[in-house]
Amino acid sequence: MSESTGGMTVHTTVNGRACAVEIDPRLTLLDLLRDTLGLTGTKRGCEVGECGACTVLLDGVAVNACLVPAPQVEGRQVTTVEGLAPGDGLAPGGALSPLQEAFLDHEAVHCGFCTPGMLMSARDLLDHHAAPSERDIREAISGNLCRCSGYVQIVAAIADAAEREARAGGDPRPESED
Repeated sequence: MSESTGGMTVHTTVNGRACAVEIDPRLTLLDLLRDTLGLTGTKRGCEVGECGACTVLLDGVAVNACLVPAPQVEGRQVTTVEGLAPGDGLAPGGALSPLQEAFLDHEAVHCGFCTPGMLMSARDLLDHHAAPSERDIREAISGNLCRCSGYVQIVAAIADAAEREARAGGDPRPESED
């Protein structure tokens, strides 16, 4: 990280792409993603780490982006919901990951506000536990609040995604670019 006039430059990898970003050192990772990089899939919810709407993966582990100071991502890997889909994940009508497809197939997306955080918590779980039990799934998403559902469809979608990924031979996400 190099200091410059009034700010600092953070070097990080976001969704497999290396970037160097001039930031105010008081920014959170949430601010960096949404306001600086324009990745608005990560939602701004409670801003105190209670709702899980801003969940992203930091070096492969689910974190609340609202609680991570942006300078702490120096040299680290960040994955947002935009990084789940194969390719750049931004093309309209583009391919979705098995996890995203399962959420659609099980109607686990209601208003959609919690969905990015739920997907990222689920991705963390599936990356570390290929065959989770219902209890494992419920525990993994316990930090994500949903006002629209009773979580039944979300849990079913995550279990289905685990099965889909097992049949496909593992994590279908593209390899990170170095």
